[in-house]
Amino acid sequence: MLNTIIQATENFCIHQIRVPYEINDNISNTKTFITYIDIEMQEETKSYRVYLGICKNFAQRISTVFLEEDESDEETLMDMTLETVNLIVGSAKVISEESKNPFVIKTPHFEKIGVFDFPYDEAKLVQIENDKMIIAIKELS
Repeated sequence: MLNTIIQATENFCIHQIRVPYEINDNISNTKTFITYIDIEMQEETKSYRVYLGICKNFAQRISTVFLEEDESDEETLMDMTLETVNLIVGSAKVISEESKNPFVIKTPHFEKIGVFDFPYDEAKLVQIENDKMIIAIKELS
């Protein structure tokens, strides 16, 4: 499942952010805007929670792309993190349907601003220059 979400994240970075990025395993205790969205597999009885932990500068980068704001307030950055998790997981849904492994997306939720300290099964870090975004997934059932 994480591979599909990573593929969708790469598409997001290439087609939306449009700057070079790297994906690695160096998850750090950086203060982030943390959102999640739950997904339910249609062909099996599994559900997952997909977390995004986006540092302020990465969220601002997204806000600049979508809203053309160079300095967004905290509430706007929170909204951008919700929109980002929705866009990435929505793209992953399309990819999963093509591979005959469809899932249903629930409503995204904003969790907190703080260190990413949630339990997860797998995670990756997307980095653009010094800006970081954690993508993690946890099986719920």
